[in-house]
Amino acid sequence: MIHIEAVYKKFRRLQVLENISARFTAGQVIALIGPNGSGKTTLIKSILGMVRPDKGTIRVKDQLVTGDPEYRQFIGYMPQIGRYPDNMKVGQLFEMMKKIRGIDSLDTDLLTGFEIEKIYEKPMRTLSGGTRQKVSAALAFLFDPPILILDEPTAGLDPLSSEILKEKIIQEKKKNKLILITSHVLSDLEELTSHIMYLQEGKLQFIIDLESLQEETGEIKLSKAIAKLMRGQETSSAWIDQLFAVEQNKENPQ
Repeated sequence: MIHIEAVYKKFRRLQVLENISARFTAGQVIALIGPNGSGKTTLIKSILGMVRPDKGTIRVKDQLVTGDPEYRQFIGYMPQIGRYPDNMKVGQLFEMMKKIRGIDSLDTDLLTGFEIEKIYEKPMRTLSGGTRQKVSAALAFLFDPPILILDEPTAGLDPLSSEILKEKIIQEKKKNKLILITSHVLSDLEELTSHIMYLQEGKLQFIIDLESLQEETGEIKLSKAIAKLMRGQETSSAWIDQLFAVEQNKENPQ
């Protein structure tokens, strides 16, 4: 459903993406991980057509992202930080999006689960960060797209809302949708993901399915498995070492 081939992107002298190639298919849940500055957000924005690669191609359902923007109708996008008109009411935002998309069949699971109808009269500027996340999540799933791109989806959510969102992601996975998730909370990904894609300094270190990763490393926990795999390669990562240390502290509290 998404085909990335030899993509490069540089911002001035900084090489943000370097020779990235990957194929994502229906039914996969891809955990896109890596330290800050690894190129995750740039890759996502390139898929969405918000950033134009210097070299290489990206296709969504066989359509070049540099061509007709109609391909975006197949994608539901949840940004890490949703930016909306301050004075627009929540209900007005949803009505506007419905008119723009022109789709009658709606997925209202998260609208109901997060009880968003109760805040329809509130202006966007009055919402907390967590409530904005709920609005962004409900919008991403609203039009039942076959592809979902979720950037740090549980950031700022309370535990109950986080579980509601994770349960919804699992439901969409069962519908054979392609889901791409970025997160620094690897424990959130363990029950969701089918594949791990790890970027570092703009380079693709590996793409591997979760079962193979666990078999190869002998580790069940995602953070430990990734740490063990990375330590066996030439490239080291302080970010991975930090995650490993956090897991060790959880298991062996002082």
